[in-house]
Parts: sequence; structure tokens; C-alpha cells
Amino acid sequence: MKILLYSLNYAPELTGIGKYSGEMCEWLAEHGHDVRVICAPPYYPEWQVDKPYRSWQYRTEQHNKVTVFRCPLYVPKKPKTLSRLIHLFSFGFSSLPVLFKQWFWKPDIVICIEPAFFCVPATVLFCKLRNIKSLLHIQDFELDAMLGLGLGKSGIITQFAGQVERWFMRRFDAISTISYSMLQKAKDKTSQPEKVFYFPNWVDTNFFTPDADPDLFRKRWGIAESTRVVLYSGNMGKKQGLEIVLQAADQFRHEPDLLFLMIGNGAAQEELMQQAEQMHLDNLRFYPLQPYEELPALMALADIHLVVQKKGAADAVMPSKLTTILAVGGECIITAEANTELGLLCQEYPGIAKCIEPENIDALTTALKEMQLNLLAKSLGFYNKVAHQFALNNLKKDQILSRLVSKLEGQEYASHLYQSEPPALPENSSGFGLNGDHILSFNYIDPEKVFYSPNWVDTDFLTPDADPDLFRKRWGIAESTRVVLYSGNMGKKQGLEIV
Repeated sequence: MKILLYSLNYAPELTGIGKYSGEMCEWLAEHGHDVRVICAPPYYPEWQVDKPYRSWQYRTEQHNKVTVFRCPLYVPKKPKTLSRLIHLFSFGFSSLPVLFKQWFWKPDIVICIEPAFFCVPATVLFCKLRNIKSLLHIQDFELDAMLGLGLGKSGIITQFAGQVERWFMRRFDAISTISYSMLQKAKDKTSQPEKVFYFPNWVDTNFFTPDADPDLFRKRWGIAESTRVVLYSGNMGKKQGLEIVLQAADQFRHEPDLLFLMIGNGAAQEELMQQAEQMHLDNLRFYPLQPYEELPALMALADIHLVVQKKGAADAVMPSKLTTILAVGGECIITAEANTELGLLCQEYPGIAKCIEPENIDALTTALKEMQLNLLAKSLGFYNKVAHQFALNNLKKDQILSRLVSKLEGQEYASHLYQSEPPALPENSSGFGLNGDHILSFNYIDPEKVFYSPNWVDTDFLTPDADPDLFRKRWGIAESTRVVLYSGNMGKKQGLEIV
């Protein structure tokens, strides 16, 4: 296929939308597709254009078999509401002639990434005039995020923006989103559920594993083996509400074996660093984003990961950093309301992460104390198996991108249903073999007809206060003897040799 990606952000950006857009296009090119990209020069999350790129310059380059057209844009040093809008509009305007330059190449499909929504009208116009299929892939409901954070307080503006957004969304041939709450929101906005499908972000589970060695960063940054590390890594923007991390560090300032690390860049970074200096937080350090090839070691350094967002933002965006945390089996605290995508994830998969109320310092402090007490030494090979297994079952890069290609080529998903083992819990645990996420990822199934119906347990019969003496007497086991039990099927897939 000839595929044109229209995306504000692209590789070599190390985080967020640019990272995923870059990985997707390179994967498509490696699998034989002719891929072109219209994008801006790399600037995120530093909000500063990387050298040798220039913000005002058009540029064409080849990047791992992908033809990349870079278009000028305005990059504010300190993005505010107005300057951010100008920033987005500048790319939409400067990229317009480059988009229509693809008229004679005539791609089979144009994939437009939101944000920036300013690219959406041009995509619709170009595809309708040229009779080309169009896909809107929503990484972030841009307007919802702005309005949810108080950037649109006028009811008239909010209503008008919503009407414009819905009108343009209905003009796309297909729409995809990265989470199920966003999927439902897209269906509600378009009133065309048949157009909308689930296309989540992914993680390279062969690269990000639980057994990476953290010594690289312990030595580089002089962190003792006995020191527990609380890590926030990613964009330091306004929507995160990262002031709460500083407040938490302040609460733990008298615990010498607990260190807070904030890794990344962003619009709020300078302000956060100044605030930390004023608070004299010796237990908090800031570092820039680290090279991609070193990220597994950075993830392994953390005893506790933080995914922090403000109220109102958790269902407009799905943090890309979470996929990596899950893949390495990280212990994670997420700030999100219980009824949001992240909150429901924690409820459906107990143990995957700790979900607390956003912007609540008492809740964060309590969660950190609880996690400190329950942490098992990673040096002994312990990690969050629920999180890691979720990543293996649901977030594999090849699986997700293969499904996308099938969708773009108009193939049914049925042939892909059993290409790999469906996600399942062990047979001797209370769970279900094929989870809702897996089922709904196949577009031929109507999501309105799918519901959660797990196996159960008789909690009146199986209780914690049963008497073990029956078996101690029957099998001659002394009272002082501790018992480690495996009970269930002894099949080959269990790997019981480890016992």
C-alpha cells in the first residue's frame, strides 16, 4: 500500500506521539509498504527544535525507508493557551502545500494523527477531492483536553468547537483510538460506531523486559544499592499536575533511603525545578530524557513508577509511558478517577497498578508508604507479574500493527484471532481465558454485544478461617513446618520444573 501519515510529531522524538508515529511508519516500511510522512521538525517535549533542524525550514529526508517531509512551525518557549493554538495552526498552514503536493503520488490512504486537529480539515478536503481513503487516529482528544483543563470556559466556544469537531470526524472513512474510553467517546461524537475501531499504543516486549540491569544509572548518578527510587519519566507539561510529586518529596524529605527522580522535559519543567529549589528538596533530582537504548535500565532503576495527571485529563489521553512500565513489570501509582480508562484498568486487573484520586497529596503519600512496605527486592527477581503479563497479552508491537494493516487492507480480523495464544489466567485461578480487551480488538465483533462475565468462587465455602489439621494429620506434617503449595493441573504449559 501507499500510505501517507500526516502527523505533527514524528521520530526522532523519544516520547509521546512522535515515538509511536515513527515506530509505526518504520514497521510499515519494513513490511513492504510505501510510506511517506508530513510532519514538523522534532521539538517535543523540550519545546525547542532539535539541531540541525530549523523551525522555519522545509526539509525532505529519508528515515529508515520512510520519506519524511518536514514543515515549518512556530514553537513557543513557554506554551500558553494562545501561543499553543498559534503553534498548532502554524503547522496546519505550512503543511497544506506539502499535503497537496502528494496529489500526483496519490496514496491509497491518508492517516491523520490528532493532535493537531488543525490538520483535520485539510485531510478531509484532500481525500474527498482525490477520492482517497482517510483514517483519523486519535492519540489525544485535543479539544477535550484543553476544555477539561479549563482552557475553554465559555459555553458558546465549547459548544461551537464540539460541533466543528463532530462534523469533520464524520467525514473520515474510519477513526481509531488508543483506549476503550476514547473509543466510546469517538462513537458518541460521530454517531457512526461502525467507523470506529481500537488501535492501542504498543510496546516492544522483547526490548523492555523485567530483567534489565539498573546498575548503569545507579553508577552514573551515584545512587546507593539501598536507596529506593520513585520515578516519573516523561513529558513535564501542565496537564500532568506534577507539583504533587514535589509535595510528596517534601513529605518524605527525612527518609534518606528514598529518592525521587523526574526524567524528561516540557513546558512546566523550569517552573518545577525552581519550585523544588525553593523547597530545598535534596531528595528530588531532575534529569533530561535518556537515550532510547538505555531506557530498559532506567525503568529497572525505579522501585515505584508514577503516572500523574490532573483531574479531567485521564480520559482525554492515555499516557504512553504506561505501556513501558507494564512491560517491565513495574510497580506503579496512577492518579486517575475510578471511572476513567486508567481507573477501570486497575479494577479489572487487580495488582496491575495502584490507582488513587488525582491532585490528592494525602492519597499519594499513603500509597507510597504502602508500596514501600510491600516492595520485594528486585535483585531476587521479583517484579509485577500482573503488569508484565498484561503487556505480553495485549501490547505486543507486531500483533497490534499487523491488525492495523489488515484493517487498512479491508481484511476481516477473524484470521488473526488465534495467531498467538489468547490472554489467559492459569487454569487453577479464578479468571477467564479470553479477556474483553482481546475480544473488542477484533472489529467484526459488535462491542455493544460484548460484556464481562468472569468465572467465580464460592466465598461462603472457601474462607480464610478453614482448619488445616485434617491434612496435617493425614499426611504427617508437623505444626512447625511451613507449606508451599501448588494445586492444579500438571500440564506442560505450566512449566512446573521450576517448582
